[in-house]
Amino acid sequence: MKSKKSLYSKEARLQRRKHRVATLIKKTATSPRLIVWKSNTHTSAQIVDAQGKVLAYMTDKDTKGTKTERAFAVGKIIAEQAKKQNVDTVVFDRNGNRYHGRIKAVSE
Repeated sequence: MKSKKSLYSKEARLQRRKHRVATLIKKTATSPRLIVWKSNTHTSAQIVDAQGKVLAYMTDKDTKGTKTERAFAVGKIIAEQAKKQNVDTVVFDRNGNRYHGRIKAVSE
């Protein structure tokens, strides 16, 4: 039996959110996924089709502003790249992160 601490740790909560999101995404496997990744300092996003091919990628390493402003710029640029690839709809994969702050800014 797992200890109570390990059930409620940050890593365990993140893994539960990732699993929950992954099951929802598998149901819509025909659409490309917009995968968002964030660290303490940077945010990046990529669009991956059903076969695993990366259609577009963007990171905020060359942009200026606050972290949320840079994340918004990442979302704007990746949307432009997706339109060039004729991708109109995507499935948003927040990669287990909560939908607020920088993750929300990328999706907007």
